[in-house]
Amino acid sequence: MGWSLRFHGVGNASAVELGSPMATLERDGSPWLTIDCGGEGLTAYQAHYGEMPRALFVTHTHLDHVAGFERLFVASFFDQARRGRVRLYVPATVVPLLHQRVGDYPNALAEGGANFWDAFQVVPVGAAFWHDGVRLEVFPARHHWPETAFGLRLRGSVVWTGDTRPIPEALAKFAGAGEQVAHDCALHGNPSHSGIDDLEREYPRELLDRCLLYHYGSHGEGEALAARGYRVARPGEVVALADPSTPALES
Repeated sequence: MGWSLRFHGVGNASAVELGSPMATLERDGSPWLTIDCGGEGLTAYQAHYGEMPRALFVTHTHLDHVAGFERLFVASFFDQARRGRVRLYVPATVVPLLHQRVGDYPNALAEGGANFWDAFQVVPVGAAFWHDGVRLEVFPARHHWPETAFGLRLRGSVVWTGDTRPIPEALAKFAGAGEQVAHDCALHGNPSHSGIDDLEREYPRELLDRCLLYHYGSHGEGEALAARGYRVARPGEVVALADPSTPALES
């Protein structure tokens, strides 16, 4: 069956009906690595797979991307088989922000005896990391504030930009091997997010043709983007991916 990308949600923070922007890389039909942990996205994940994620990459800490962590903590901490084994890959500069957002609350359990991070295995990452014997790359996005938001690349297969303004110089490097590019895009941009006019101004046609647009504001916006000839991701959609060309360890 190979590799695929499942969109659990594709909307912006206000588009609750589209789900929070979150996806899972699947390998042979099974969840392999989940990107972010939004509230609605986590609900969609659990409804489809019948369990909680076991490995996640965190792009940044706006609440539509991390609001599911309290539920994930409870599910993981009280499951002896999962406690301390749910792996979180977090860009190093995002670790303190994630702690402030979801981990820094007095007594993770009212009865005491637990730290929030006891439920997880936190792996701070830099420019690249290994997961399940496969190497992935991490690159800065242009969202809200420097060094707070990052994208993810599975070389030769897929790039997930995360929330971002256009980043032509980054994608020239990190989407230069024919990857499909899941890109933040609404009908109209703002100082933290891309609009379709921004992408058309900044990106070559060849790259635009490989883009899957998500993080838009409504069903109507999605239809308007599609009417302009672009591929628009839908909640629950599964996209087939090429096999990665990244180095892999022998099992």
